[in-house]
Amino acid sequence: MSNSMLDLTCSNVMKFQGKSSLLLLLLVLIALHLASSRTSVYNCVLDIQFSPSLISSNCELYNWGGFTHGCCGPYFDDYLYALGLRANQTGKIFLNSSEQENCIASMQAFDKNFTCYGIEKLTSGVGGCSDYTITDVINHHGDNFRRLNEDCMPFRRNGRPNETCTKCLKAWEDISAKSDSTRGSESANINVYLCRFAVLVSITSTRIYDRESIQEVYKYLGEHTLSAVNQEVKVKASANANINSGLWIAFGITGVTAVVFLAALALFITRIKSAPTVQDESDSTSPKITLKDVYVATNNLSASNFIGQGIAGKVYKGVLSNNQSVAVKHITNEGYMETFVREVRSLSHVRHQNLVALLGYCESEAECFLVYELCHNGNLSEWLFGNGKVLSWIQRLEIVIDSARGLEFLHTYPNGCIVHRDIKPSNILIDANFQAKLSDFGLSRVMDLGQSYVSSEVRGTFGYIDPEYRTNHHVKASGDVYSFGIVLLQLLSGQRVLNIDFQRPMSLGKMVRNYILSA
Repeated sequence: MSNSMLDLTCSNVMKFQGKSSLLLLLLVLIALHLASSRTSVYNCVLDIQFSPSLISSNCELYNWGGFTHGCCGPYFDDYLYALGLRANQTGKIFLNSSEQENCIASMQAFDKNFTCYGIEKLTSGVGGCSDYTITDVINHHGDNFRRLNEDCMPFRRNGRPNETCTKCLKAWEDISAKSDSTRGSESANINVYLCRFAVLVSITSTRIYDRESIQEVYKYLGEHTLSAVNQEVKVKASANANINSGLWIAFGITGVTAVVFLAALALFITRIKSAPTVQDESDSTSPKITLKDVYVATNNLSASNFIGQGIAGKVYKGVLSNNQSVAVKHITNEGYMETFVREVRSLSHVRHQNLVALLGYCESEAECFLVYELCHNGNLSEWLFGNGKVLSWIQRLEIVIDSARGLEFLHTYPNGCIVHRDIKPSNILIDANFQAKLSDFGLSRVMDLGQSYVSSEVRGTFGYIDPEYRTNHHVKASGDVYSFGIVLLQLLSGQRVLNIDFQRPMSLGKMVRNYILSA
């Protein structure tokens, strides 16, 4: 395992235990100092993360169809992204006028040549969509939200208008102010843009971990209008209309060949899909449980048995026929079926006292279930941030040691290093004996010791993702160590990973870095 960040060996953990009193006292003082540092120079409520190339950029490159003018460009994009960060935590979208003035002042302080006009229009309290929350966007513009999310997010620009780009622009320009009866007036046009940006900020709030892709979408929407793209397409279509008839015959023959090929391919894919998801049960040492047993154990997925929900599905407590208490994860999101396969194949072979045990699985044509041991004391997040729950310093230290042992076991597993990729308090469960166990291996990746894997997209939870991984997409064990370090900070400080109580919201990692630099 890499020694670049933290040494998680059991021997060093025990050495840490011997010196814990002095270290804990020091770190508690640091945490208290952080908790008391609740002011910022300009009192901006947003965490505006300016782009590295901001000042050297062509700041008048795009103007969002005339909504902005002056030296905006990346400034406006960074402001939108900061609104998304805040919306992710509060559900609110736009700032009021005084909050916005403070944030504009902070941007002007960053660059004395700042002359971006348009940000001031994104203000709450002016009617229409200006006071929307994310919930309001879903309720009033749910179809627009889904279309823009689906048509723009798998977005890859190649410098030419294409079907994906056109669909993205159409989804953007189809967003209108439904209650606006004065269409065409300046105020009506501003309200239309308020609704569009409310939808865009709401989507940003769900994808704050993938800033690069989000800003690609910002840039394209800011640079183009649908009418301009359609005109370019028409010009190209007119030029192509002069093609000679001989080529059409060739295209016809090619088309027939393609149809035959696609038909054969469709038949092949159909046969592949008819095979079960977990094709080789010998890959799993966990028993396959019948659908009937799952429903009996959970009292037909009764609401009284419901104990939580994640992005992949819902979790129910239950009791098997052998009287063993279990937690049953019902995979309801088809997009996360890969996590079902990954957990069955990875977890079934892995057994450790500090890892939640996979006891079995159930797979049918319509639904899938994962059956785990039940940890009666919930998860660490509930203990840190729930009401009426308190952890002593000894309990916190024991949770650290248990989690470190589980993580070390994963990273040094003989058959290959298992990178968890989603270490956070809600994925650290606590059993009846108050022993901590790592859980939720839906994003895990198995690789050779000391090796890395390049992921096509950043996966994990915002605030816990290693900045190096976020930049280069290299999945490595050190990424788990970084996430574990953030959990340690939360155990010591009691702070959430993104603290919105500050006048300027800031991630816990950035708070600590700023404190160390100032010290």
